[in-house]
Amino acid sequence: MRAVRRQAAMAALAVCGVLALTACQNGDDPAAPDAKPTAAAPAPPTAPAPPTASATVAVPAPSKTGAAPKPSATATPAGKTPPAPAPPPAPTCGADGRMPVSPDTIAVHRYTPEGGMTSLIVQHGTYGCPGRFEPSGPWTYIPIAETAKITATAPILGPSTVMGKPISTSELTGWLDTHPDKGLPFHYHLNAAGVIDTLDEIYVK
Repeated sequence: MRAVRRQAAMAALAVCGVLALTACQNGDDPAAPDAKPTAAAPAPPTAPAPPTASATVAVPAPSKTGAAPKPSATATPAGKTPPAPAPPPAPTCGADGRMPVSPDTIAVHRYTPEGGMTSLIVQHGTYGCPGRFEPSGPWTYIPIAETAKITATAPILGPSTVMGKPISTSELTGWLDTHPDKGLPFHYHLNAAGVIDTLDEIYVK
């Protein structure tokens, strides 16, 4: 009887040994901790590709309402001409504070009927800064035709006359009789004989 029990116990131990060996071969070790799967490491970020020569400029996307993007405030409107250039600066005065001598401007001081013809006693000069005519140099005689076209302003025709109005040679000489040496400035023109045929007073305040 004891022999039978011993054989049964030995058989049971053998079965356990077989089962334990099988479990070890399959990796089912009950004493080992549960193996957890490890997460895969993230791939390193890739650098953006360098722009190529054929890359185009990005265009602003339309707004949420679907409206097209507004043009830049500095954009030149189509069909518009560029602004006109600034005018050149006015001529500057010379080192002595004067402009060049004006060849067609005279200051009329007096007149004389000598030689059978009326001649104005005048003086040439320059335009000073800021532009008022300033007679200078010697007094000279220039004959004037009796039919010369003459325009006058103030003071010959009164203090309120700004625009030139025609007068005769006799009217001019009559005013010079009572107002000598005033030196009023006039533009003048000579005909082929060297006689004044046009005389226009320059208005001076």
